[in-house]
Amino acid sequence: MSSKPLKLLHNHYNNVKFNRSERQIEQERYLIGKVPFQRWLMFPAAFIFQAICGSLYAWSVWNFPIDKKFYGSKTVNGKEVALEQRANIAFSIAVGFFGLSAAINGPWLERNGPRKAALIGTSIFFIGNMIAAIGIEFNLVGILYLGYGVVGGAGLGLCYISPVSALQKWFPDKRGMAAGFAVCGFGAGSIALAKVPAPLTAAIGLRNCFITLACCYFFVMILCALVFRVPPPNFQVNGLDMYRNRVNANGDIEVANAAKDAAHIVDPASTLTLTQSIFSREYRFMYLMFFGNSIAGLVFLSRLANIVTAVYGKPPSTGDTVVAINGGFNLAGRLFFSTASDFLGRKNAFIVMLGCQVIVLASLPTLMENQNYPGFLAFIWIMTACYGGGFGCIPAFLCDMFGPSNIGACHGIILTAWAIAGVFGGLLFTAIFDNYIHNGKTPADVIVYETNLRWILGFAALGFIFILFVRTSIRDRLLPPVAGEFTRIRLFGSLYRVGSFGLRKVSKDEEDNEWAEYCNARLAEHQDKSSNSSTTTADQKMDYGEKAEIH
Repeated sequence: MSSKPLKLLHNHYNNVKFNRSERQIEQERYLIGKVPFQRWLMFPAAFIFQAICGSLYAWSVWNFPIDKKFYGSKTVNGKEVALEQRANIAFSIAVGFFGLSAAINGPWLERNGPRKAALIGTSIFFIGNMIAAIGIEFNLVGILYLGYGVVGGAGLGLCYISPVSALQKWFPDKRGMAAGFAVCGFGAGSIALAKVPAPLTAAIGLRNCFITLACCYFFVMILCALVFRVPPPNFQVNGLDMYRNRVNANGDIEVANAAKDAAHIVDPASTLTLTQSIFSREYRFMYLMFFGNSIAGLVFLSRLANIVTAVYGKPPSTGDTVVAINGGFNLAGRLFFSTASDFLGRKNAFIVMLGCQVIVLASLPTLMENQNYPGFLAFIWIMTACYGGGFGCIPAFLCDMFGPSNIGACHGIILTAWAIAGVFGGLLFTAIFDNYIHNGKTPADVIVYETNLRWILGFAALGFIFILFVRTSIRDRLLPPVAGEFTRIRLFGSLYRVGSFGLRKVSKDEEDNEWAEYCNARLAEHQDKSSNSSTTTADQKMDYGEKAEIH
C-alpha cells in the first residue's frame, strides 16, 4: 500500500476534533426558536431513534414469510415450514455491515457531530429497505441481501453510534445510565416491531409492508436526529466536566489527591490518542470479551422464533410473542446492568453477565432435550438480558478507559466484534444446521441446536476469561510489574498477580506502599525535569541578553 492511503487512514483515525463556529454553538443552545435545549431531551430522542434501529432484532419474524415466498413450504409434524431457510442470512450480513460501518465512520462522526451522522445514516437505512422491497417483489434473494444486509446494515451502524456518542458527553455524572438508555431503545424496538410485520403483511402484502415501514421509520428518525448535538465548550454539570474531572465554580479542575497532583499522574483516559487507545492491551482484551458476550446471545436471537415453533411445537403467533418478550429482556438488561455498573463497576458487571451466560449455555441442551419449555424461556431471557447488558455497559466502559473524545470511534470499532460474531456465528450455525437437515434431521430435532450450543459456550467462556485481565483502575494500569510478574487481575477490589511465582494476592497495605513509592518516584522525576527546564530557560535568557549586549 502506498504512503498516501496510509497517511489518509492515519489522519482519519487520529482526527476526532469537532470544529464548530460560534454561530453553530449558539444555535445549538436552542431546540426550536428561542426554546432552550436541555440535555434530558436527548433521552427520549435517543430512545425512539434506537428503537427503530432495533427493528433489526425482530428480523427472525421475517424469516418464514420471506423463505415461503421465495422457496415455497411443506408440512412437517403438522407445522408449515419453508423448503429452504435463507432469509436469516440477510440478518447476518446486516450485522456485519452494521459493525463495519460503525468502525469506519466512528472518527467521522466525532468530526461532524451526531446530528449530521444520524441524518445520513437514516437516509442510507431508508434506501436499503427500498432495495430490499425490490428483491422481495421479484424473488431476488441477492437484492434482498444487498438492500437490507449491505446498505441497510451500513446505515444502521452509523445511526447506532450517533446518540451513544452524544449522550456520553452530556452525562459525565451518569455515564452508565446514559449508556444504557442510549442503547436500550435498540432492545425495545424488537418488542413493539416484532408484532407489526405479520398483520401488516396480511393486509397489504410483503413488499408493501417493507415500503410502508421504511417510510414511517424515515420520518420518525429524521425528527429525532434534529435533537442530537454535543455539549458546548467548557461544559460542566454537577461539578464535573466532560472528562469527569471535578471542577470548581471558576471552571478550574480540582485535584482531590495531592500525591497524585504532585507526581503529575493523570488518568490515561484523558491523554490517550485514538490510535493509542485501539492498539492498547486493554482494548484488545475488551474486544475479545465483547465478542464472547455478543455471540452468546446474538446467534440464538435470529433463530428464536423458529426454535419455539419447531422444537416446542408452538404456533407462529407464539413465536412472535416470545421474540417480543425477549426484546423486553434485552431492553431491561441494557438498563439494569448499565445503571448497576455505575455502582458495581463496569468490569464487575461484565464478570457477572458473562458468568451467567456460561451457566445458561451449558444448561440449554438439557432443557431442550427434556422439552422443558418454561425453563428454556427463563434461561433464554436471562442470557438475553446479559447480552443486552453488554451493549448497555460497553459505551461507558470505553469512555472510562479511553475518554469521551475517543468514544465514537472506539465504540464503532468494538462493534465489529459483535458484527464478526453475528456473521461468523450465523454462517457457522447455518452450516451445521443445514448439514443435519441434509442428513435427514428436521428443525424439530434438538441435536441441530445442541451441537451449535457447544461452540457458542466455548466463546462465551473465553470472553469471561479475557475480562478478568482488563486493568481498569489507574493503579493497575500504571504500577510497574514486579519481578517475575506476567500480568495482574483485580477482582471486586482485590489485586492478584500472576507470574513465575504463580497466583498471589496483594494485600491492601502492600499495594498502598507500592503506589506511594511510585508516586514519589514520579514526583522526583518531575522535579528534576522542572529544575532542568528552569536552568535551560535561564541559560537561554542569559544567552539572549549577552547577544543583545554584543549587538
